[in-house]
This record gives sequence, C-alpha cells and structure tokens, in this order.
Amino acid sequence: MAAKVFKTIDEQIDILKSKGLVINDYDKAGEVLLRENYFFLNGYRSPFLVTGSKRFVEGCTFEEVYALFTFDRFFRNIIFKNILIVENNYKSIFSYVLSKKYGYKEKDYLNINNFDRSKENIKRINDLLRKLKRQIRINGYQHQATSHYINNYGYIPMWVGVKVLSFGLMSELFSIIKDEDQAEIASYYKVDADELEDYLSILSNYRNLCAHEDILYNHETQKGIDDNKYHELLNIPKVDDEYIYGKHDIFALIIILKELLTADDFKMMMNEIIYEIDWLESKLKSIKIEKVLYRMGFPDNYKQISYIE
Repeated sequence: MAAKVFKTIDEQIDILKSKGLVINDYDKAGEVLLRENYFFLNGYRSPFLVTGSKRFVEGCTFEEVYALFTFDRFFRNIIFKNILIVENNYKSIFSYVLSKKYGYKEKDYLNINNFDRSKENIKRINDLLRKLKRQIRINGYQHQATSHYINNYGYIPMWVGVKVLSFGLMSELFSIIKDEDQAEIASYYKVDADELEDYLSILSNYRNLCAHEDILYNHETQKGIDDNKYHELLNIPKVDDEYIYGKHDIFALIIILKELLTADDFKMMMNEIIYEIDWLESKLKSIKIEKVLYRMGFPDNYKQISYIE
C-alpha cells in the first residue's frame, strides 16, 4: 500500500476535481479545506459517489459535500445538547434513589453492600468503585460545588458528587446496582431496567462521538435496541424479520431520546432536526435528501414519531 504524503490545498482540490467533483469557487473551497481538513470533509462524500465507484455523481459540487458536513455539525450539536439533558436527568434520578435508600455520604453510597454482589459482578464492582472514588478525588476540588462540601463538611453528597462523574461511569454503575434499584430508576422513565441499561450504554457511546466531533449522521452502533412500539406504529419495514430502521442507526438514537426526554424537550429537538434536514435538502442538487435519510436510518414518515404517545 502506497504511503500517504502531504498534499497542498491546490493538490487537494485537483484530487477532488479528478474524481468528478465540480469546484465553482476555488478560493472558497481552499478556505474550507484549510479550516475544516480534507480528511474529515472527505468522510462525507459517500452519498455523492456513483455506486461501486470513487467518482462523484454527475454535477455534484463542492458546496453540496460541504453542506452535508455543515448539516452534520448542526445535527451533532442538537443531539449532544439533548444527550446532556438526559445525562443530567439520569444523574439526578440515580442519586435520588440511592441517597434515599442508602444515605448521602460517601461511606454510605459507596458501600460495596449496596450493589449486586453476585459472583460475576464482584470484580466489576471493585473496579468501578475504584474509578468512581478516583474521579471524585481528582475532580472534586476542581468544581465549586464539590469543593465547597469538601472544605466545609468533609464529604460530598451523592447528588452533588454525580456532577463530577463521567456519563460512561454512571451508565456502568447502573449495571451493578441491585435489581430493585434498577427497576425504581427505570420506572421514572416508564421503561424496563434492561432497556434502560442498553440505552445508557448507547447514549454514552454517542456522547463521546459528539464531544470529539466525529461523523454522526451515518454512525451505527454494535449494540442495537430491542423492537418496541415505535417500530410497529411507524410501520417500519422488515427484512428477514428484522426492522431495517431504528435498530443500530441514528433513528435508534432518536427512539432512545423519545423514551428518555420529556415530551416537550423531544418535540423541540425534533423541530430543530427537521429544520436542519429541510435546510440540507435545499442545498442538494445532484442527489435527493432521501439518500442521506437512508444512511441515517430515518424512515419516510420519521416526523410522526413526535406525535406518538
């Protein structure tokens, strides 16, 4: 395999042109490539390529590829904002349930006896508690609220401590608490505990993806979500008895957020997403918006999810 070598902006533009991409404004294209990076922008070319080829479809312009890049940035910001809402809500509910039952000081809520101490869990519990204590110790003095409690009371209540814990760690903690505690937390969302465990793991994955500005719109997760009423009520088609949308794709993430956000927050999020999709559609000339929606896993009637109770 030939080694990759440095290419100037002009050389990058020539490569794109050689693959059939139309460059209407060389200065603008050069500015975008310099600011946004050829490698990352190139990650958005797939919907614009001739099937089975590395050439762009007839008439595809640089502006269209950049529009998809821009759309993904705004879409990612919308998703990230709403994952943070879920994260804050989950941490609040988690700390409420465990503090009410076990106490609010570290020696109370970090007691190993509060967790599911089945044989296969012991090592995980010890590892996670060690990570949790380390995050509290390192991050505790860096935040005003936690440092206030440390300096004035000598401990950090759980409802304050969760603010300095990562969402990834908090989602892992859910998997080792006792069944009855899982069930109580899940009941606030009106979902099963097993579903919530999967949802939290997937959301943690997407949170990291958003925070690092990776490509979002066509991302798929290894872990899928279970079939639920949204698949059925939206009449999502099946192949080999498997729903083709809303399992491992971005629409699965939309379903998760439908389950975990309040109705008002979800409708607001969907309105923002629909606006961005409409904006992208107005910029596309060489392909249809359906080609992008297919890669997102969005069914034709995706807007109806806002109105399902």
